[in-house]
Amino acid sequence: MTVRAAIVTVSDRAFAGEYEDKGGPGCESWLRGVVTTPLTVTRHIIPDGRASVAQVLRTLVAEKADLILVTGGTGPAPRDETPEGVADVIEKELAGFGEEMRRASLREVPTAILSRQTAGIAGQSLIITLPGKPAAIATCLNAVFAAVPYCLDLIGAGRIETDPAKITAFRPKA
Repeated sequence: MTVRAAIVTVSDRAFAGEYEDKGGPGCESWLRGVVTTPLTVTRHIIPDGRASVAQVLRTLVAEKADLILVTGGTGPAPRDETPEGVADVIEKELAGFGEEMRRASLREVPTAILSRQTAGIAGQSLIITLPGKPAAIATCLNAVFAAVPYCLDLIGAGRIETDPAKITAFRPKA
């Protein structure tokens, strides 16, 4: 079975073509390097803002994306409204994802405390918000991804297997 992943880059400048999107390719590269299950990945670039984030997420959830990674728009700047857009869509927040991503990031940069990463479930989709830089994306995904396959199992999404040399997926023994 092919798992459907969607990557959403939230950036006014990337959307306008003024800035090269590095977050979307960084997310996809990380996923393809860790996930061994066949993946279909779609990438989207949207402008910053609560409404634009909520709109694309509702569409992706309706299209049955199993895993949605949202990169960018999670800081304290006025246009950074990704967490608010996610909150408008999810049914359950998974606050532990944000806590662990911040903890891992704080080992590298003191400004990680400004991050507002989170995760949540909408329908059968797991949505995880991430920073915009590829190195920070890798730090965050390395910190939380061991729990992602089991979370997808629990919500009835596609089953993900990982390369245990990179990330060992945790699934409780029956």
